[in-house]
Amino acid sequence: MSIRHYNPRRRRRAGISIQARNFLVGLVALTIALQISYPLIDGEALRIVTIATVVAGALAMTVHGHFAYGFKYSIRYLPITFTFGLLVEILGVHTGWPFGVYEYDASLGIQLFGVPLVVPCAWVMMVHPALCAARRIAGNWVFLYGGALMMAWDLFLDPQMVAAGRWTWEVPGAHVPFTPDIPLSNAFGWLLAGIFIVGILNRVLPFERRKEGASLRAVDAILLWTLFSGFVGNLFFFDRPGLALFASAILGALLVPYFYSSWLGSKE
Repeated sequence: MSIRHYNPRRRRRAGISIQARNFLVGLVALTIALQISYPLIDGEALRIVTIATVVAGALAMTVHGHFAYGFKYSIRYLPITFTFGLLVEILGVHTGWPFGVYEYDASLGIQLFGVPLVVPCAWVMMVHPALCAARRIAGNWVFLYGGALMMAWDLFLDPQMVAAGRWTWEVPGAHVPFTPDIPLSNAFGWLLAGIFIVGILNRVLPFERRKEGASLRAVDAILLWTLFSGFVGNLFFFDRPGLALFASAILGALLVPYFYSSWLGSKE
């Protein structure tokens, strides 16, 4: 008599409703479409698109967190991340720590203590993908991997905004490679701040996705688009080939283990 080994098929996680999926896809697509238009416009239209891109991205990532991890995630993620982003930027503007000495331009809209309110929205847009990626592969080092992703992302963001006059830096010493108008302290500041906020959120936010929750494809799309657009934009539109190669190498190297795990693992 033979004994057959029965391996039950893994139960696939149910997805979100079609309406919810379309809403999320629309937000991610809007964020990407606004970024595509960035090098093609200027003046007041560029200012509006800059603000709209950040707001759309922050909304898209908050909505994804809600659809993927539930109400407890989104209701904690948004206020904690926004408040942290605002406070660390206020600290930076008024003390020069941890990023260096810088000043925001009035073109970014309403300010609180010298920090435009759209700026912490950028933190909301960036932290969620970094946290999701870090939780998938980093084990006990979620805070470090997430902080490194935040730093690498800013290698693309800061030069673009400085070139557009959205903020200015004092560069008394070493600067970020290929960006002489941004001090090296900014990269270390982003690493430190990223480690801190990712570490906090990793402690207080739910880990398990909802049974009928969104996949990580929205996060994948934002991360891949950030890498692709940063490389192409700096190489072909912003005349910064050195930065295109340097920043893409760092962000790309950090993303390789995440996408290796994501694409070879569960597709849910």
